[in-house]
Amino acid sequence: MQDRRQPPEPSVLTPALVQQATQQLEREIRLIEGWLAELEETSKDNPEALSARKSYSDMIQSRRDLLQTLQKQS
Repeated sequence: MQDRRQPPEPSVLTPALVQQATQQLEREIRLIEGWLAELEETSKDNPEALSARKSYSDMIQSRRDLLQTLQKQS
């Protein structure tokens, strides 16, 4: 039997979509940076704060990676 399905078309990001996504990622990065700044005021040996710092740092890094990828496509 022959596979007659069409291969998926590559997704094309329009300039408007890239701009919207970039703005959204930048807002999210600023928000998470604010959360991290608030955590800096907490005790350095607080396990919950340490865990939150790690999570927020990971979140920022993933958004920065996405932002960098978007900027390369524009």
